[in-house]
Formats: sequence, structure tokens, C-alpha cells
Amino acid sequence: MASTPAGCVQIGLAGQLVLVEPKTEKARRRIVMPEVVLSALRVHRSRQLQDRLLAGSRWDNPDGLIFTTKLGTPLDARNVTRVFHRVLEEAELPSIRFHDLRHTAASLLLAQGVDFRTIMETLGHSQIKLTLDTYSHVLPALQEDAAAKLDEILTR
Repeated sequence: MASTPAGCVQIGLAGQLVLVEPKTEKARRRIVMPEVVLSALRVHRSRQLQDRLLAGSRWDNPDGLIFTTKLGTPLDARNVTRVFHRVLEEAELPSIRFHDLRHTAASLLLAQGVDFRTIMETLGHSQIKLTLDTYSHVLPALQEDAAAKLDEILTR
């Protein structure tokens, strides 16, 4: 596993994308990623280096963005959404918002027994209350699992 600094791209007043610092210093954090994600990022980086060679002098990525167009420019959110929904449809998955992937990751971590504090830090929440309130719908299943584990220990 490895980690990377977090940053932000926002839409400026004139509709252009602007690279901005995170809201707080605490928001600048290291994110530990599973090896499967790192492997996919390495493949993506290789493709991006090929795109850069093909683009030549047209390559435009002074900020070193990871996800770009074939010319190195920032991705347009509408295009990302359109492609994301097409991939979901082809995979015969329900239509969700791109942001819902964040909720899915947190719910999967909870289901695997990862503690709320670790999930809070991974998501970048400033308060554990936000994490608990947002993912409390997962608690009944976790409580049932905890009860089953206690039952297993106590009835041996």
C-alpha cells in the first residue's frame, strides 16, 4: 500500500477549472490505498505517458493532474458523469451519482469491520459525528454481526 497527498480542483467564476488548496490544513492528508488501486493507477499513468508523447507540444498539464484529457487538460465533470453512467449501464448496475462511490467505499469498509475513526480519517471528515450520522444506516447489520460473534463465543 502507498499514499498520496490530496488536493482540490474547483470551478472558478468564469467557469474555468482552478486548482485550489484544501479547505483546512487537516484536509491535506495521506490516503492509504489498496494495492489493486495502486496497480490501476500505474496502468493509468503508463497510458497517460503515452498520451503525453502523442500530444507533444500540445500537452498542457502544468499542475501534474492525474486524471486528464488526452492533451493533459482537466476533465470536464459532465463528461466524467456521462462516461460513468455509460459504464454502469454496460455493467448492468443501477444508476448512481459519482459521489455515491465514496459512500459505497465507506459502507464496504464498515461491513468489513473497519472502525469509524479510521473511516472518518480516510474520508477526511473533521468530526466523527459526521461519519457516524452519515453511515448509521449500516449499524443494524454491524450490530447483528456483533451479536452473532458473541453468540459464537458464548456457546462454544
